[in-house]
Amino acid sequence: MPRTVNTSDFDSKRKEEHKQHYARTIPCNQVSLTAPFHWLSSGVNDFVRMPIISGFYGLCFMAAAIGIVLLVQWQGSHLVVMPSLVVYMLIGPFLALGLYDASWEKERGHNASLLHSMKAIGRNSSSQWAFAVLLAVCMIFWMRIAALLHALYPSVQGAPLTDFLPFLVIGSIVGFILACIVFSISAFSIPLMMERRVDMMTAVFTSFNAVRSNIPAMIVWAGLIGGGVLIGFATYGIGMLFTMPILGYGTWHAYHDVIKKKHHP
Repeated sequence: MPRTVNTSDFDSKRKEEHKQHYARTIPCNQVSLTAPFHWLSSGVNDFVRMPIISGFYGLCFMAAAIGIVLLVQWQGSHLVVMPSLVVYMLIGPFLALGLYDASWEKERGHNASLLHSMKAIGRNSSSQWAFAVLLAVCMIFWMRIAALLHALYPSVQGAPLTDFLPFLVIGSIVGFILACIVFSISAFSIPLMMERRVDMMTAVFTSFNAVRSNIPAMIVWAGLIGGGVLIGFATYGIGMLFTMPILGYGTWHAYHDVIKKKHHP
């Protein structure tokens, strides 16, 4: 006797397939300690080969950095730094998308164009916006923690260094832990969401796993990124014209080197 087909069977099957493709962790490769220098070199090469695209996004990053510097000088207070960085964290990943797209086009032997790179912002935009909001929430949480730690700040002006130690030590430890978490979840998330159009959680899990599996190399890469950002702000934002496009291109090469490629049957 033929079995009656129940629509719930199809529904359960769809749910199982959805679970298999949602919030999964894509495998990663093991890279050497010197790999970050190769990524940086590739970033410099892309910067030279695509001067128009590099200049456009470099100017965007530079303008954002100069805006933060001028805002701090105008307000005369460090309290505006963190809110400004929250905004920077929101726009930064979307600007970097154009750089990833340009490197991707060059990799495939296509002629990279500024217009095509700008269209990358609309590719998998829902996941990318969700990730940008996640970064903003992390930064706001960081600000709240900093506000709580400010209670340890000496109340007496000109207090000795020993009175500052609890504030400096605890603040540095908490800041370091949060910085490591943010770096781990964001190192490869954006290029992964752009190329493979995966959901945000898959991108976050994959990025975290890749960083955890390549800690020595990622420490070097984080140092290079931090150095590039410091150079940018130390030059009142002008250095961002060069450092951010190079680091953006380098991040794409790091992504392709670390995250395993799709296997086609």
